[in-house]
Amino acid sequence: MTEDTSTRTERAGSASARRKRSTLLFFRDLLVIFLVAVLVSFLIKTFLIRSFFIPSASMEQTLVQDDRIIVNQLVPDLAPIQHGDVVVFKDPGGWLPARVDPSQPPLVAAVDWFLAFVGLSAPDSNDHLVKRVIGMPGDEVVCCNALGQMSVNGVPLDEPYVALPPGTTKVSELDFDVTVPDDSLWVMGDNRYNSKDSRYNGGTPLEGFVPVDNVVGRAFVVSWPISHWAWLDNYPAVFDGVEEAAG
Repeated sequence: MTEDTSTRTERAGSASARRKRSTLLFFRDLLVIFLVAVLVSFLIKTFLIRSFFIPSASMEQTLVQDDRIIVNQLVPDLAPIQHGDVVVFKDPGGWLPARVDPSQPPLVAAVDWFLAFVGLSAPDSNDHLVKRVIGMPGDEVVCCNALGQMSVNGVPLDEPYVALPPGTTKVSELDFDVTVPDDSLWVMGDNRYNSKDSRYNGGTPLEGFVPVDNVVGRAFVVSWPISHWAWLDNYPAVFDGVEEAAG
């Protein structure tokens, strides 16, 4: 009887040890999966895609304030920028007003940092701008003709994405005639009468042009809210003939 009791005790102890070891292995595997997921998310955010939110109404109705967009960061380093692309870029200098980041409780700041690290939040969205590319390097961009249209290299643009005030047909309240320098872009918001874009930044050091190097990437989809989900078109038909005219 004593031997049987001892054997049962040993077996119970062995089973308990196996369960403990199995539990430790389970949590170890969870930790490894979590760390790998964080690393993969970081690499994706750093080199492939990342999320931004829309801080203003300058791109309505294409993008509404507080929409979330996904940005392809392979543009422009590995894929070229094209006419009509919606791009996210760093302030070229003087476009955005100076601001002070609000203080956050340490826990909230830590969570926000982690979400930004893995690409699930974009606390620096207010330091970037989102506009549509109208002029590429070497293009002559002119506004406006007798029909109120803008032209690029002499080709009038029929822009279906532009939002104008009721009764207005002129696509810009300001007339301009510019030639885009090398390695730069001329960008405009779709909400033309409510967008402080290249037209309004002629007094900045770069005279309203955006260096291609400042482009973070091309926005290609609205990811949130779900009701606004949409692919972002660059409307190639609008710019048909523009490159040939430049040549």
